[in-house]
Amino acid sequence: MNLDYTEIMVRYGELSTKGKNRRSFIMRLAENVKGALAAFPAVTVKGDRDRMHLYLNGTDSKPVMERLTKVFGIQNFSPSIRVEKDLDVIIATVQALMQKIYTGSETFKITAKRSDHEFVQTSDELNQTLGSAVFQVLPGIKAQMKRPDINLRVEIRQNGAYLSYETIQGAGGLPVGTSGRGMLMLSGGIDSPVAGYLAMKRGVEIEAVHFASPPYTSEQALQKAKDLTEKLTPYVGKIQFIEVPFTEVQEEIKKHVPQGYWMTITRRMMLRLTDLIREMRRGLVIINGESLGQVASQTLQSMVAINEVTATPIIRPVVTMDKLEIIDIAQDIDTFELAIQPFEDCCTIFAPPQPKTRPNLEKVQYYEERLDIDGMIARSLAGLKISEITPGQNSQQEAEFADLL
Repeated sequence: MNLDYTEIMVRYGELSTKGKNRRSFIMRLAENVKGALAAFPAVTVKGDRDRMHLYLNGTDSKPVMERLTKVFGIQNFSPSIRVEKDLDVIIATVQALMQKIYTGSETFKITAKRSDHEFVQTSDELNQTLGSAVFQVLPGIKAQMKRPDINLRVEIRQNGAYLSYETIQGAGGLPVGTSGRGMLMLSGGIDSPVAGYLAMKRGVEIEAVHFASPPYTSEQALQKAKDLTEKLTPYVGKIQFIEVPFTEVQEEIKKHVPQGYWMTITRRMMLRLTDLIREMRRGLVIINGESLGQVASQTLQSMVAINEVTATPIIRPVVTMDKLEIIDIAQDIDTFELAIQPFEDCCTIFAPPQPKTRPNLEKVQYYEERLDIDGMIARSLAGLKISEITPGQNSQQEAEFADLL
């Protein structure tokens, strides 16, 4: 008897609270699931009001389930076996399945449900019939109605009977994209990928904005940022990676601005550029990995001076976390080992020896008058490059900025 899984039944998380918006949330979740499972073209996805069904069509269930655990918006899911809607077939399958999974000490329960009310037995009758069938082949097994070790679910639908006994926890949260789009300021460090992950968990579609300053920053540093982005793609399917040329900006700041203000004005230029990219890409917010007090540019005084260049909301998901809390999440999402690779980004390359932790805004504005801000921004925007990052395929479909806007 073939006991291979034929379907995975997905249960929604917070979507149950979305009322009239529920359908649009489910449709977005279905698209995200399809994106996450793009490597498995035989799998088909059908999103219903109460649950989603993934038909495996012969695909191995294990790698599919591994991908599903990272898709936000899923509360949990259960792989199941579809058999004929025939009582004898159902009994035989239940017996074979219990014999396969029972190791000698577990308690069990049958939970039957029928959406096809023309089936020969009611749900209660099925519970009794199938429970008795289990005792026939496993006479020593014990039934337990509350918190059994094995809860074998049997669902009678119009197109067949479905049996499942596993419930696998999903990622929770909201489907990525249901809360709008944000631009993630992605360095090569530990914090910004965690910030992107947490923003996606609340439904924000992210596009990664990375500042590169060749030849001061290397190709390895750029690839590291793309690799970090790739680590976030299983949660949504694909992420746009935007590379911003930043060499001229940093050279001009170093040439015309006192050392103590290099970092403040550098961050202000990054924020200006990110905000313009957000506007071009129809984003709603900017996201970064700032953690209060962690470095000189992340004091409240520095944040005020840096934020002065934009009125766009800035989301800082890790702002109140300490470093160990951020590292824990980075390890959970498998970005930590990449993030600590010794390829320096443009912030560390041009870091001043004694940065101002309480920059004076009037002095910042005075020093910026020495710079051709509009010209540098225009030249940086003209050199943008956008790559589409997908799971397991870094930096695909690279194109010039003008071709994609």
